[in-house]
Amino acid sequence: MSNTLPSYTSSTADKPLIGMTIGDKFDEIANQYPDNDALIVLHQDIHWSYRELQQQVNQCARALMALGVRKGDRVGVWSPNCSEWTVSQFATAKIGAILVNINPAYRTHELEYALNQSGARFLITADSFKSSDYRGMLYELAPELKASAEGKLKSQKLPELECVINLSSEKHAGMWRWADMMEQAEQTPEKDLADLQATLQFDEAINIQYTSGTTGFPKGATLSHHNILNNGFFVAESMGFTSEDRLVIPVPLYHCFGMVMGNLGCVTHGATMIYPDEGFEPTSVLKAVHSQKATALYGVPTMFIAELDHPEFESFDLSTLRTGIMAGSICPTEVMKQVINKMNMSEVQIAYGMTETSPVSTQTGANDSIEKRVSTVGRTQPHLESKVVDPGTGQIVPRGEIGELCTRGYSVMLKYWNNEHATADAIDEAGWMHTGDLATMDDEGYIQIVGRIKDMVIRGGENVYPKEIEEFLYTHPAVSEVQVTGVPDKKYGEELIAWIKLHGDAEEVSAEDLREFCKGKITHFKIPRYFKFVQEFPMTVTGKIQKFKMREISIAELGLDD
Repeated sequence: MSNTLPSYTSSTADKPLIGMTIGDKFDEIANQYPDNDALIVLHQDIHWSYRELQQQVNQCARALMALGVRKGDRVGVWSPNCSEWTVSQFATAKIGAILVNINPAYRTHELEYALNQSGARFLITADSFKSSDYRGMLYELAPELKASAEGKLKSQKLPELECVINLSSEKHAGMWRWADMMEQAEQTPEKDLADLQATLQFDEAINIQYTSGTTGFPKGATLSHHNILNNGFFVAESMGFTSEDRLVIPVPLYHCFGMVMGNLGCVTHGATMIYPDEGFEPTSVLKAVHSQKATALYGVPTMFIAELDHPEFESFDLSTLRTGIMAGSICPTEVMKQVINKMNMSEVQIAYGMTETSPVSTQTGANDSIEKRVSTVGRTQPHLESKVVDPGTGQIVPRGEIGELCTRGYSVMLKYWNNEHATADAIDEAGWMHTGDLATMDDEGYIQIVGRIKDMVIRGGENVYPKEIEEFLYTHPAVSEVQVTGVPDKKYGEELIAWIKLHGDAEEVSAEDLREFCKGKITHFKIPRYFKFVQEFPMTVTGKIQKFKMREISIAELGLDD
């Protein structure tokens, strides 16, 4: 035992942490690369250089100041991907206002919670997106808006909210139009913006992101300039980004993947941000890579699967691609091989983390083997520490043993907004963020996620990790996607159910066929008792599978409620 390494690593880097605010770093880069493409938004026909983006950001910052936004005020953004989202991101950072990311899929109940919990005074909103009528929902929550003057809302249900800015080109009762709001910049001298920006400190809160809330109400992870600016920088450093890189960002901006790993990753390197569409659409992504000669692409595995399965895949030129990141869930080996071979992303990397850690805490490297890229989430990111502990005792476990993964360093959030109890539960006295993920660390420091503490299934006293079974079932030629979860069982306490999505052209496969496939290859108690064939899985907007919903549906369908 004594000669086994403990499951702890810390990582250094050639480059130091950036001790600047987001606004100052943005200006430094815009002045260094004024003519580089900064932001290309294909669905809005926008093509801005860094000089032009800086002009938009400064105008928006001055306009928000004219509307009364003060340092520390919360400004919500409720919109799919668009140029105004990004302009708002950098403008609020320049004036020290706290950007509150609101999930574009939220409905009235969730919107009311996020606005009131964060105490947002201002809201920048799209008019509508897909099946969401944002304006209608706002009028439903705050009927007073229809009779109020712009910026003078007094609402019973949304007591803190004073001002709504709508991205529509049409004028709507009680709301500013974005274009009219931008014109208010004339009331704020440029010097006032520069003076305010100079007072900001990089450890101040700049962003609240609500975690998906798989249990109970979402919690507002509160992040500083230092948290997210550095995380974006080091994620892009790992991919070898330079000012020549062009990144297609089909993941949502309201999530860390879009606004930190995407936007801040690009901006810290003078690289180009490319948004193919308002939301994910495989055709738009492939067109964007093709037309913009992209060098990098982001996505969750399901997005890459949809792109690879596109009927016209062969007609797009993806030869300019070099790297990118797959995150959100583990990547099946076959998908990884196709992304490398068919999409030319030879240096594609896996990143792992959580909103509370800005988000990335581990990442694979450009030269890691396919095996490492599909079986691990890489090694500890620069300037961070990782350890794996026994969830019961808190003791660090030996390498190779399963325990809870913890992260420490510059990336750990400041707190959960207005929630001291939840903050104390998540971050211990020594500053470690407890992830709730079960992991192992090998002798080289590569970390493997084996499940959530909550997802672990205990069947007849045996700990079963669904991920291991999923990985095995992926090897069946007919299986496109698979998710395994536990359901209650009188005899064993819990049993396993596998939700299976078959390839479109696959032969008919039955539950019995899959059971036979498992026999003799995995331990008998790991073979799922139940199989359910589906077209899709319950998901969050960011493409994360909601296992608790799968469990609820399975229990109801199998009649296991008692």
